[in-house]
Formats: sequence, structure tokens, C-alpha cells
Amino acid sequence: MTVAIEAPKNADIDGIVAALQSAVTGEVSTSNLRRAEYATDASNYRVPPQIVVIPRTQDDVLAALRIAREAGMAITTRGGGTSIAGNSIGPGMVIDFSRHLNRILEIDPESRTALIEPGVVMSDLQAAAAPHGLRFGPDPSTQNRATLGGMIGNNACGPHAVAYGRTSDNVVSLDVIDGLGRRYTAGRDKQGYEEVPGLEEFISANLALIRTEFGQFGRQVSGYSLEHLLPENGSDLARALTGTEGTVATILQARVRLVPIPSAPTLVVLGYETMPLAADDVPLLLARKPLAIEGMDARLIDIIKRAKGPDSVPDLPAGNGWLMVEVGGATADEAMDAARAIAAAANADDAMILPAGPEASRMWRIRADGAGLAGRTPSGDQGWPGWEDAAVRPENLGKYLRDFDSLLERYGLDGVPYGHFGDGCIHVRINLPLEDNADIFRRFLTDAAVLVAQYGGSLSGEHGDGRARSELLPKMYSDEAIRLFEQFKALFDPRDVMNPGVIVRPDPLDAHLRRPHAKPVKPTTGFAFRHDQGDFTKAVHRCTGVGKCRADNSAAGGFMCPSYQATKDEKDVTRGRARVLQEMINGSVITGGWSAPEVTEALDLCLSCKACSSDCPAGVDMAAYKAEALHRKYERKIRPINHYILGWLPRWARLVSSMGPVAAVANAALGIRPIGKLVLSAGGMDSRRKMAKFATQPFRRWVRSQDEIPVARDAGGSPRSSAAGQRTRVVLWADSFSDSMTPHVAQAALRVLDAAGYDVIVPGGEACCGLTWISTGQLNGARKKQAQLLQVLGPFAVAGIPIIGVEPSCTAVLRSDLLELHPDDPRAVAVAAQTMTLAELLTSEAPLGPGEQWQMPDLSDVTAVVQPHCHHHSVMGFGPDEKLLRDAGAELTMLAGCCGLAGNFGMEKGHYEVSVQVAQNELLPALRAAGEGDVYLADGFSCRTQASGLAGVEGKTLAELIADRL
Repeated sequence: MTVAIEAPKNADIDGIVAALQSAVTGEVSTSNLRRAEYATDASNYRVPPQIVVIPRTQDDVLAALRIAREAGMAITTRGGGTSIAGNSIGPGMVIDFSRHLNRILEIDPESRTALIEPGVVMSDLQAAAAPHGLRFGPDPSTQNRATLGGMIGNNACGPHAVAYGRTSDNVVSLDVIDGLGRRYTAGRDKQGYEEVPGLEEFISANLALIRTEFGQFGRQVSGYSLEHLLPENGSDLARALTGTEGTVATILQARVRLVPIPSAPTLVVLGYETMPLAADDVPLLLARKPLAIEGMDARLIDIIKRAKGPDSVPDLPAGNGWLMVEVGGATADEAMDAARAIAAAANADDAMILPAGPEASRMWRIRADGAGLAGRTPSGDQGWPGWEDAAVRPENLGKYLRDFDSLLERYGLDGVPYGHFGDGCIHVRINLPLEDNADIFRRFLTDAAVLVAQYGGSLSGEHGDGRARSELLPKMYSDEAIRLFEQFKALFDPRDVMNPGVIVRPDPLDAHLRRPHAKPVKPTTGFAFRHDQGDFTKAVHRCTGVGKCRADNSAAGGFMCPSYQATKDEKDVTRGRARVLQEMINGSVITGGWSAPEVTEALDLCLSCKACSSDCPAGVDMAAYKAEALHRKYERKIRPINHYILGWLPRWARLVSSMGPVAAVANAALGIRPIGKLVLSAGGMDSRRKMAKFATQPFRRWVRSQDEIPVARDAGGSPRSSAAGQRTRVVLWADSFSDSMTPHVAQAALRVLDAAGYDVIVPGGEACCGLTWISTGQLNGARKKQAQLLQVLGPFAVAGIPIIGVEPSCTAVLRSDLLELHPDDPRAVAVAAQTMTLAELLTSEAPLGPGEQWQMPDLSDVTAVVQPHCHHHSVMGFGPDEKLLRDAGAELTMLAGCCGLAGNFGMEKGHYEVSVQVAQNELLPALRAAGEGDVYLADGFSCRTQASGLAGVEGKTLAELIADRL
């Protein structure tokens, strides 16, 4: 008989913490910040822990487990925190293996196995095994941040489980410690049985029940997979412990099986009229032994195009539903023959074959982002997990999908099905009204469980039951089987300290829901949050915890999340910050509102790079959330000194540069290091930085002095004499940085535009976008700056004249934040629509593109290290720039990720070390590796400043590079 545990009293907590701090070399924390970060995972649930332990060594884990057991404290182990069912959150002690216990201890090519610690990220294992021609078979879409310990805990699968099986099929042995503190190795042929008294008797007494209710098809993951304990299945305790979701044992190390990498995987994309018709074809295709069969719905494709642009999706065969079928072969020709055979055998309306390469990779990336992108339904509503991975036998999949669609329709709900059709496993996020009606959540999940049970299916096909589905297990299993789960757990964890509330004696599926307790936070004088109905709560709850921000996405051109890549601390990742803001709104763990120190600490190392706004599949924009939080914290209050110095930098730069001799004197004085350091320190900046130089002649003043330039216009905007004829008119917008600090960049842009055949308008009035006011949370000030900008640029935009930005961060403001601060101003809509980068203009089709006489200079002798500005990447996209350069013959080394300076961030006191660490991710190694004569190409003022300050490398902009060749 198990005993329900009670949370220790506060006095006990103090004693537990003291014991932990004396025994554990890693971090032991009861701070509200840590509790907020670990209160939820990628699920709908919120359970703040009492203690967070981040162990450094295996001995730390053993000590923490011992102390928790002795105190009767609940224990939840955690890897990447990407569990969708609420598997990795708990009320007592949460132990995070991902930060330090993430070593690959051995790759054995002969036995085709690897020995790993539980915090190893799966993609790291793939990279380590690849030189040996090996890989781990199962590969969930979260593989670049999911840990092997979590995959073992949930029995993860992924697309290639069709060929390689589930994680349980690829586990050789596990080094575990159970709920009674017994440590042993579990494996095949009863290895570990002797350490668990009563286990053999348990199996012998229940052979018939195990044989009839467990292991009935490949994706039966719900409950405990007791079929592995059967003699005919090898009496394999390691496989039986896989998928137990941390409820019976903690994994200390694992030996896993590796498989050969397919030599020439080829992708067949099949188009069908509907998704159920596509599902009907799966059994036929399985007979041809594919490596993977994935399904995608047209509605998911529409969501991707809406979120990332129409060019984000490669051409697809005709249809409204698609199967992605991967086949292999010993050679590329053999794989291509297998692909053609699949296409010929399928009952599809259309087909496309993609050999291994960029187009196939793009298709797989779309599928990999499905968990986040499908978090917005076709109607734009928030889609929630809870019923996201039910599975049936593949032969029943089409019928199940039709009935499931009917169930959604009956409830008036919407969702986008996709997933592992080859295994009969369907993923879907549903617009359940969790904000205000959890009752529908309960009723729908119950009816969905009944439906899948009617087809002999599994509530979960790979994510585990967790808090979302454990209560529903009696819909799938008999009463005898449910009692079997209780008996099995009792053999390993009779005191119920291991992840209580999951699988056995489960918490109600609607207990601990996060969203219903988050009340609306309506706009005041800050951002409008247009895409979230003006509700900051809706905006910050876009983060469902899929954790892509924890991954190193640079190989795929991603920029998110630079501070986490530097520190590997959960508080410094987009998801961790979102969780802290969610807890601030909840108000129980974090009670200080916008001024709470936990909020300040969580947001401190956010670079406001905006990479998450494009790289996060859920559309989280932490830069906007940080600006809003700073705005609400400091509105009508005295601010830190750096807000007035750096936040008002355009104002000071304009003032100094407008007085030419004064600017020269200021530059000379600030260039004297003792003086420069004193000024930096007094202004809240790091004294190791250098002050930027002010222009002695601002760009707009220079334009007015150039009578021979026919394209210039005076300060009032009236045209000077022009011989341009009918050339297309464009506005060259010199932002505050380009005008007062780097006028030579704007001059170069003017030369290029003139040479490309444009009639260039240079407005004379001040037009500051308010970027530095935004990044320091001075949103009222930013709005005033933008109001003046709209007076200057608005008439041109309303007239349909393109506005060409020079500085990418400022250009991005006009394309994004301007609409958030002026949501009801038609001039703002016009300015956002008409604002372009130089590359966007030069790569445009006629009539907007350059005149027929324009020929891009030959850049075939140029080798460049290219640093796209983060805002350029996230708001405009760097594709046109790259295309322009490559088409001109330039050889490029493209960098991904932030330079580390990020406007005011890297200048501020307390940020220098992290700024340098971020630069070490990509920028500084690339500059060190560059050859003599290579160009450092960076349109961003911050990017050039960082390279100059840390590496002594002066950068060029695209405009300068082209202008030099005219």
C-alpha cells in the first residue's frame, strides 16, 4: 500500500535546503525566480516547485535524491523541459539535468552503442555519432533541445520511428536509482530484477493480463509498457522503465543503441484531396518499408505562410493534405528508384520527389516547427496541447481522423492535424477556451479518450500521459490493468515520492491549469499588442514552452536566443523570461508586479535582439515584452542614468553633430581614455567600451550643401532642379545614427540609388524612429518621436513613394514597432508598408526595381564575412541582401546570431562579459578566421561597433561596398 506524501512545512524546507547546500556542489535554490522558471514545461500546467536543484555531478544527484526521500519530498527530474503533457513539473524538488550532466561518455562504433548522461541533447548525440556513420534512430521534432533523459522518460519516437522504433526499442541498459534509493543497472535478460524484490512474482502472476492489454501496436505508449517484462520479449527491465515518466526511477546514465545513417535518403511528397484520404493510403505505403511517413494539412501550410511569408514553404504537389515519405537506399540511384516506386504505388493526386539537399531540408524544417506553428489555429486563436499525440493502428487512421474532425466540429473547436502518420500518431493543437472555460477542456478530452479507445488506440503515442491524460487511462485500460500500474509503481516507489500525480493516482486533468488563472492585462500607454487583442497576458502566453529558444539554431540560420547560448541558464532564455512574466501576472509566486526584482533579473540579459519574434514558432517577441515591462515599471518615475544617456543618444548626437567644431572637440576629448572611461562610467556604461564618434557634418546638412546633386531636396521638402525625368521616386531616410554619427553610409546609399536610376528625395526634417527610447522602455518618448517622423515621412508613404532605410534596426522599427505605438494612424500603416531596405529595392521586379541601365557592380573578387543585424533578420529578412551579393559574385561567410552589442545592451554596466560571450558564438571566431583582404560586411551600427571594439576590424555596409565599385 502506498502512502500519499505531504509537502514539508516551511521549517522543514529550511532544513532540507541546509542539507542540500552542504551536500550538493551545484545550485540549490528556493528563489521565486527559479521557482517561476521551473513552474511549467511545454504543457498547459503550472506547479511551482519548492526547491530547484541544478546538479553538477552524479554525486550531487544522489545526495539530492537521498535528502528528498528522507524528507518525504516529491521528486521531479527534468531535462529540456519540453514535455507537453506536464511530465516534468512537480510540487517538491525539481532536478534539472540539462545544464551540467550532459556528457557523451562513449561512442562505441563496434557495438553501435553510446553511453550518455541524461542531460545530453539528442542532436549533440547525433553530431558525435555521425563521424562513425551512426545515429540514434528516434528523432522527435524537438531533437535540438530535447534531452535523452526526457526522451527515455516519455518514450519519445519522432518521424523515423517507422524504421527504427521508439526510444524503448533503442535502449540497451539504464543506470537508475529508484524511489527507495536502490541503485542498479536495468537491462535485458532480467538484469536488475534481483534488486527489486517481488518483481518476478509480479510478472508471473500477471502474464495473461500483460499479454492481452499491453504492446498491442507500436505506438501504445500510455501507461507503463509492461510487455517488455515478458519472457518472450527478453525480460527487459530497461525497456519497461522507458516511458515511466520519472514515476518509478531516476536515470543516471544510459547506454543506447545506434543505427547506420541512411546513405541517400530521398523524400517523396504526395498530395491528396484531404488528410483522411492521405491517411487511408498509409498501410499501402508501409508495405514498401519507408524510413518515415509524415502528414501535413493545408491549414498548417497556410499558418506557416502567414507567419513566415509565402516564400517560406517550397512548392508542394496539388492537394489539401500531404504525406512526406522518406526512403533510403545503398546508393542515390537506389533511393531514387524506391522513391519513384512509392510515387507510382500511392493513390495520390500528385507527387514530387526531392533528393537529399536544401529543398528536402526545408520541407523537414517545416515539419519540425509544427509543434510551435500549429500553436495558432487557422482562425488565429491560441492552440493548446492536451490531446496532441493520440495514436491508433495505421489501418484505422483515416477513419479515426474523420471521427476526430466530427468531434471537433461538435464542440465548435478548431485544430490542425499533422504528425507521424506512418505510426498512426496524430499531433494537433486545439483552440480550447482555457482562458475562461476549463469545463470544455475536461469534457472534450474525455470524449476524445473514448473515441481513441474505440479504435483500440493509445491516449499518447510518444509524449507520455503526464497530467493531461493520466486520469483518462481507465478509458483505455481495464480496472485490472490500472491496478497493475499501481502494483508496479509500488515495487519501485512505495512512498510515492517520484513524480506524484502522474500515471498512478493521477491528479485531475483540469487541476493546475496555468491559463485560467492568468487575468487579462490591458494596454495603457505602451504597446498595443495588436495581434493579441491588446492583452499583454495573451501575448506572453504565446510561449507554450516548446523550447526552440534553448537550441543552437545557427546552423539553420537562426539567431535565437543569444544570451542563453552564452550562459546556458534558464533565466536567460526566451522561455524562462516568458515564464517569469506569466508568474508575475499570476501574482502568487512573484508578487511585486512590474517592479518585482525577479522580473528585473529575468529581463536584464535580454539583448532585445527580436530574434524570437521570427525564430520562435509561437511568435514570442521578448524585446517588445521587455520594453513594455520597463515602460510600466518606470513610467512617471526617475530612471537609471543610462536610460537618459543611451536612451536619448539620438538627441545628444544630433545636438553635438549640429555644431561641427564642438563635435570635433568632443570626439578628441572622449578619445582620451581616462576621460572616455570617466564619461562612460558616469553614464551607466561599461568603461571598457569606447565612445562612438559624432559626425562633424550631419548627412542632411551635407545634402543641403551639395548644389550639384540634382536629386537632393531642401529641408522643406521642395525639389531642387532635377534632370531625372520620369525616374522612380524614392525617399532616402537618414535615421538619427546615419545622420549624426555615420553620414558616410547614407552618402553611399544616395550614390547607389542615384546610379540605379532613382529620383532620390532626402527629407530635411528630423525623422527619428525612437529606437533607443523603445529599447529602454521609454514608450511615451518613442511615440512622440514617431509622431514627428510621421509628419515628415507620412505624406511620402501615403503617396506611395518607397522609403529606403539605411540603419537596419531603425528600418525594422518602421516595419514593426511603429504600428504598435500608432495602431490607429493610417500614416503609420502606410509608412510600414512603404519602408524597404536597399537590397529589397534593388532586387525588386519592375516597375519598382532599378532602371534598365542599372547593372550591379561585379563583386566576384569580394570575399566577405557577413553579419546580418538581428532586427534585419527578424523583421525584414536578410534573403534579398544575400541574393544581391551572391548574384554579383561575392563569396560569403554568413553569420547567424547576434553580434553581442545589440544597441544599448552591450554598452551598459553589467553586460560586458555576456556581450563578449555572445560575440564569441559566431562573430569573433569568423573574424579571426577571415583571410587578408576579406571584407566584414555589416549594415548594423552596433555590429560594426562590436567588431571594431573587440577585434579591431572595421566594417562596411552593403551601400558602401556597392558605391565603392560604381
